[in-house]
Amino acid sequence: MKSFRVFLVFIIILTSLAACKKKEEPLFYESGRAEAPVKEPSKEVLAIQQAFTADAKKVTPAVVNISTITKKKIVQPFYEFSPFDDFFRGLQPKPQYRREKSLGSGFIINRDGYIITNDHVVRDAETIKVKLSNEKVYDGRVVGSDPKTDIALVKISAREDLPVAVMGDSDKLDVGHWAIAIGNPFGLSRTVTVGVISAKGRSGMGIETYEDFIQTDAAINPGNSGGPLLNIYGEVIGINTAIVAAGQGIGFAIPINMAKQILPQLIKKGAVSRGWLGVTIQPVTDEIAQSFGLKTTQGALVSDVMAGSPAAKAGIRQGDVIIRFAGKAVKDVVQLQRLAADTPVGAKVEVDLVRAGKELKLPLVVASAESPEAAQARPEEATPSAWLGLTVEDLPPQMLARGMAGVLVVDVEQGSIAAEAGLQSNDIIVAVNQKKVVNVVEYEKAVKEAEKKGSAALLVSAARPVSILPCGCDS
Repeated sequence: MKSFRVFLVFIIILTSLAACKKKEEPLFYESGRAEAPVKEPSKEVLAIQQAFTADAKKVTPAVVNISTITKKKIVQPFYEFSPFDDFFRGLQPKPQYRREKSLGSGFIINRDGYIITNDHVVRDAETIKVKLSNEKVYDGRVVGSDPKTDIALVKISAREDLPVAVMGDSDKLDVGHWAIAIGNPFGLSRTVTVGVISAKGRSGMGIETYEDFIQTDAAINPGNSGGPLLNIYGEVIGINTAIVAAGQGIGFAIPINMAKQILPQLIKKGAVSRGWLGVTIQPVTDEIAQSFGLKTTQGALVSDVMAGSPAAKAGIRQGDVIIRFAGKAVKDVVQLQRLAADTPVGAKVEVDLVRAGKELKLPLVVASAESPEAAQARPEEATPSAWLGLTVEDLPPQMLARGMAGVLVVDVEQGSIAAEAGLQSNDIIVAVNQKKVVNVVEYEKAVKEAEKKGSAALLVSAARPVSILPCGCDS
């Protein structure tokens, strides 16, 4: 009986010790989806994720890494002329060069090996290496390039069946649409980033001659240049081109429709011929719209018509406001420049304009901007402001949007009257002899009157105090 009690006590003690021992904590928790924090993600979220994944898998193989080596001359220090130059000429060092490496992106557009990229990626390149997604490397050559749109076409001779990207329609984009960027930022091959279309039709950025940028917050970094911007269907809608270095989430892509327009010319002749009208145009400000009796500030004001140009032959005059070109509404100066440039040489189009409060339709035959007629038609005479030593132009759209008025000084001739009076580039002239000027036409008219008087007082507003600067002028 005594031994039974001892055994019973021993069992109770073991049971108590087992109860006091803590359960061992797992090192980590692995989900079997039953333990996932979110049991049922919405079908919409899953669909978007699947679309991103599918787009990346389908298009990434067509994205290439482009590396170039460029030979650049090292600028030698400037030495003033010396009578001993001839004696020491044989001792002068030969021109020196350095080779620079750069990285960019591109995408294959057909199985013949044609690749779209940015012109600045391959410009002046001595050698071009194109690495495919399978890590094979081919020599590339530039078939054609267009610096004015920053588009270039490169070709490789591949010995394999190449994956290709499919082009979409960038005209169908809307702000808020999804955007997917693929490229090689900082050499990190085929990086995928996602964002939205932040804006369309961005221009006046000073990046290219013809600008119609798609703005996106999909991350774009150095090395992304030339890579594709995709829509949710995996179609190429843009060519990643530039970023705002001072900000984040502000990237720009060239609309793919702009590339599609010039590709035939790049393949056929390696360059692009653009349409030419032979007019000088400027923005329609509120003041101009009011004085011309226009309901809106849309359109482009003709400030000059070149003799013998297509515009002159069509009957367009100084002071006309062009509101439609080839059936498309003209919003501003930039759009008219783009519409004219994109029109095939020799095409006959209708130009709608407002003259003296009445709308007119005039037929016009577009000429080539590279033609001898275009070169001869460009005015070579000095502008009325030449006696001041000034070169001015209309304010860019971004300045006008901030409510600024006047004309922008873009160059001041050394030793000129304007230079002696203290004018500088980027000054804004708002009045001549107390007469306000809001564009180049009004400025030159005021300067002509000042020239007759033999003196001019210019009211200048700039990044320095406003002042009236007298300019003594010979009559």
